Amino acid sequence: MARGAPGLRPFLPADAATLAALFRVSIETLAAEDYDEDQRAAWISAADDEDAFAAQLGEALTVVALVDGEIAGFASLKDNTDFDMLYVRPDLAGQGVGSALADAIEKLADARGTKTLSVDASDAARDFFAARGYVAKTRNTKEIAGQWLGNTTMTKELAAEAAGRAH
Repeated sequence: MARGAPGLRPFLPADAATLAALFRVSIETLAAEDYDEDQRAAWISAADDEDAFAAQLGEALTVVALVDGEIAGFASLKDNTDFDMLYVRPDLAGQGVGSALADAIEKLADARGTKTLSVDASDAARDFFAARGYVAKTRNTKEIAGQWLGNTTMTKELAAEAAGRAH
């Protein structure tokens, strides 16, 4: 990453509007090849109620990535077992922000005793997670705001990584 590794910090309630905007632009731009305009609009509608979106982020363990002091992405761990969200600013996609966030979520889950981490990966994110060792388990369709969107439930065994580190 040309700018250096991103800094990470916990989600703060004051981040909610910025993260909602990042969520929207990330889906609109980075998922354009995998989902049509109506599907993306439905997905983006999850952030229409910014208070509810902020509550969702606050209920999970949400980590924010910073590049040059500006929010570059975020990821969240729900119930210590579900990699719930991972979104990166489109201008920083492919520059290590997503990997730094995923590393953090995996380490946090592992530290909390999670053996298997699960993610419902969008079609746009499936290859990213597969490259990190996640294995596809089931193909899903989910209705959001009247649109059907496909995703893939993928899992990664964290206990195996911990055992590998112990040697």
